Amino acid sequence: MAEVKIPAVARTEFGKGAARRTRRAGLVPAVLYGHGADPVHVSLPGHETLLALRVANALLSISVDGATPQLALPKQVQRNPVKGTIEHVDLLIVKRGEKVSVEVPLVVLGADERADRIVVMDQQTIVLEAEATHIPASVEIDVTNLEIGDSIAAKDLNLPEGAVFPGEPDDLILSITAAKTQEQLDAELAGSGDEAEAAPVEAAAEAE
Repeated sequence: MAEVKIPAVARTEFGKGAARRTRRAGLVPAVLYGHGADPVHVSLPGHETLLALRVANALLSISVDGATPQLALPKQVQRNPVKGTIEHVDLLIVKRGEKVSVEVPLVVLGADERADRIVVMDQQTIVLEAEATHIPASVEIDVTNLEIGDSIAAKDLNLPEGAVFPGEPDDLILSITAAKTQEQLDAELAGSGDEAEAAPVEAAAEAE
C-alpha cells in the first residue's frame, strides 16, 4: 500500500472549544502515539485527510511541523454522522518491517452469477497480521463456482503474501444457501396477510 504524505501542525490548545475552532479552520484534530513515545496532539488538513482515509488501513506519512516523517495507521476515526466529515483521528506510529494487527474488508466476487443461491456472510471483515508497509486493502473471495451448501472458512482464504490470520482455521467466513422461490415468497406474503387479518378478529373476540 502506497504511503500518503500528510503535513501536520502541533496543537497547543486542547478541549472541546479548541477542537471546534480547529474544525472551523478546515483542520482535523488528531493524536499521534505509539512505540513508547508521548502522545503528540496535531492538526491535519481536512480535505487531504478525508481523501486518504477513504481507503481502509491507509498508511500515512506524517510530518509534524516539517520534522522527519513518521509512518502511522489510523486506529480510530470519528466522523460526523450527518456530514460525513472527519472530526478526530487516533494515529498509531508504526515502523517499516514490523507486524501490525489490522481489520481488512472482505470482498465477494461472483455473488450475482446465479439467482438460485444466496451468499450469507458470517463476517464482513477479517483481522490479519501483516507488515505495516504491506497491508492489503481487502481480501477477495470468489464464490462463482460454489454450490448450495458450500462454505468458506478462514483456512480457505487466499491471503496476500506475508499476511497471517491469527484466529482458528475453521472460523466460518461465508456460506451458500438456496434462494427462496417465488412460490415460497408468495406463500410467506399470504401467510403474513392472514395473520394481519386474524389479529383484529381475535381482539374483537377478547373485547366481547
